[in-house]
Parts: sequence; structure tokens; C-alpha cells
Amino acid sequence: MSGKLKIALVQSHLLWENPSANRKMFDGKIQSISDDVDLIVLPEMFSTGFTMTPNKIAPSEGNKTVDWMQSWASEKDTAILGSIVFHENGKNYNSLFFVEPEGNTKRYDKKHTFTLAGEDKVYQAGTSKLILEYKGFKLCPMICYDLRFPVWARNTKKEAYDVLIFVANWPKPRIGAWDTLLRARAIENMAYCVGVNRIGLDGLGYEYPGHSAVYDVLGNQVSYSEKEETLYASLEQDHIETMRNKLKFLEDRDDFNLL
Repeated sequence: MSGKLKIALVQSHLLWENPSANRKMFDGKIQSISDDVDLIVLPEMFSTGFTMTPNKIAPSEGNKTVDWMQSWASEKDTAILGSIVFHENGKNYNSLFFVEPEGNTKRYDKKHTFTLAGEDKVYQAGTSKLILEYKGFKLCPMICYDLRFPVWARNTKKEAYDVLIFVANWPKPRIGAWDTLLRARAIENMAYCVGVNRIGLDGLGYEYPGHSAVYDVLGNQVSYSEKEETLYASLEQDHIETMRNKLKFLEDRDDFNLL
């Protein structure tokens, strides 16, 4: 193993329940991203903010945003990842889409809907993890509240990965948990852990302080920010392989069966 994966973390404010305006805003941000990036990561519900009124969003907006992601992935020759409000078969989902430069698309529906905000009442929960193979790395993307559930995010023998990615709308009052759990997920899984949060106020007055970050397999902070900007980080396969061979903690991990 000797490859690298250069990622861009877009830490941005979001325009409330306005997909077309958010796509236009992100046009400028993505256009300015370095051309040597392999993966662009956007926040949770990047086209609307964390809305609990998905019926206010036209059902067609989900596919419009996926088409938009495909267009940018092709133009920038990079993969793009982020979650959106997605309507399918009469149900709403908090769906994360991973779009490759060639247009191939994979989807993960948020497993742990945020009951504190009533997300479970308006969005259908997902039931399966997504493990992606991209440029020699195995990626496991998840969404916000999933971060609090270590068994779900566990790097198992059956569903092994190199990079764990969380996209979020994580508010300021609980940001200490975000910082701590991102680092913990990296350490316990001996994987890079990437967290992309939004910034600014949403339409309900909740404040989001950023704290987007990347941690290496030992929990060392590689990248971090509390302001509106695009962060960059280079993930290295040699680091993963060297540390896992030197510290064989994963060989002693428990196997989990989720019912």
C-alpha cells in the first residue's frame, strides 16, 4: 500500500430549506477547490439545512441535487459526498450520496434518526451500512447522530474500512461530544475519521460552530477548523498499514451481530 487520498472538507453555512440557492452557493465553493483533490465532502442536508419539514421540499429536488453532484464530479474529476433530503416511494429519507467522477452513485440512508428533534417521525431510517472502495481506500460514510453509536460504526472483519466519514449538522451546545467521539471512533477502529459539520445559524435559530476535522488512526488531529472555509487533508495508506502492523489491536476486536 502506498497511495494517498486528498480530501476537501467544505465547512459552510446553509440556506434554510432552499435547495436551488444552496446549489448555487456551493457552485462557487466547489469551483475554487484545488484540482488535485480526490474527494469533496459536504455537510449533512447540505441543500436545505437540518429540516424536520421535508414535505416543504419539492420531491424533485433530491434528484436535481444528485444530478448537480454528478455534474460537478465530472467537471472536477473528483468524487463528491454529502447528504440531502430525498423523497422516494412516498417516504422521505436523510440520504447520503457518494458520486464518482464517472457518474456512478451509491447511497446510504441514515440509520440513527435523531429522535430528540423528531427526525424519526418524518424520515425513514436506513438499515444497512455502506462500504465503498475508491482509489485503493475503503470508505465508510455515515450521518451525524450515527456518531454516537460505536457498534454501528465498528470496523469489523466482515465490513472492514480504512476511512470513517461523518457528515453533520451538529449544534454548538453538544460540540464537545462531536470532538470527543470523532477522535474516539478513529482510535478504536484504527482508521482515519473525517467529520464535516456546518457553520452558522439555521432557520430555527440553532447555532453550528463547525469543528470539522480529520483524525489519523491513532487519534492525532490532522485538520481542524471553526470558521467557514474548505479544509484539506491527505490520507495515507502507508500510515494505516504501518500502524496496524505495529499495533495489532484490531486482531483482538469482538465480532458483533446486529439484530
